[in-house]
Amino acid sequence: MERIRDTLKKYNFTFKKSLGQNFITDENLLNSLAEAAGIGKDDVVVEIGCGAGTLTRELCKRAKKVVAYEVDKDLRPVLAETLRGCDNAEVVFRDFSKENLKALYEEIGEYTVAANLPYYITTPIVTRLLEEGVGVKSVCVMVQQEVAERFCAVENTPEYGAITAAIALRGKATIVKKVSRTMFYPAPNVDSAVVKIDFIKNALPVLSEEMYKKTVRCAFLSRRKTLENNLMRFFSLPRETAAEILRTAGIDEKARGETLSPRRLAELSDVLFQRF
Repeated sequence: MERIRDTLKKYNFTFKKSLGQNFITDENLLNSLAEAAGIGKDDVVVEIGCGAGTLTRELCKRAKKVVAYEVDKDLRPVLAETLRGCDNAEVVFRDFSKENLKALYEEIGEYTVAANLPYYITTPIVTRLLEEGVGVKSVCVMVQQEVAERFCAVENTPEYGAITAAIALRGKATIVKKVSRTMFYPAPNVDSAVVKIDFIKNALPVLSEEMYKKTVRCAFLSRRKTLENNLMRFFSLPRETAAEILRTAGIDEKARGETLSPRRLAELSDVLFQRF
């Protein structure tokens, strides 16, 4: 930790609260995060928010190439020092959330994502990778613990929601490791967890992915309302039609969206697709 602190101090770097900067300094944690990503010597890795480059160095030991994104250009001299000798690292000072993911895939081919994500961009980034990430093999990220629990939740629990169902369409999420806030510099106000999302072809077969996404949005439109009411509101249906659709899908008319597993939501989306 002291080495990173010294390097940051050397270049007069100041943390920007607006960017959610909390750097990993524990070597064992860095090693376990890189290990959990399952990176091989022929793999290309995309790192989002490389910070001071501590994780980047660890990834470079395993991967063929690491493309590390960072928005804070004040870290340029820090990264030049911490990544010295890492010839397979390419630092890109751009906002990953604005990247053309199709163009990225055409440039680097299939890739694995590994990152210590700033908490405020976690869900938007993961959602975009799920929806637009052509060529993504897996995502292994450090996230806020409560977010990790939402990613991996099961139906009928408070943590279960739209992001859980969205992940299920693409693959499977697993909490690999829980991490104390004391392992970061500066320490955040919450504990974290490492989550791995393995992308699986046809993880959840549906007739229409677009209709599945609509069904998920509809199911969680209002958690306190029944699915019948949400169907009426979301699809502008009369009550009788909404009830008929639920009966066709074998779902109780008084059920709420959060009680349905992703597979049951997929079955409902197929009924809706055939209906409309």
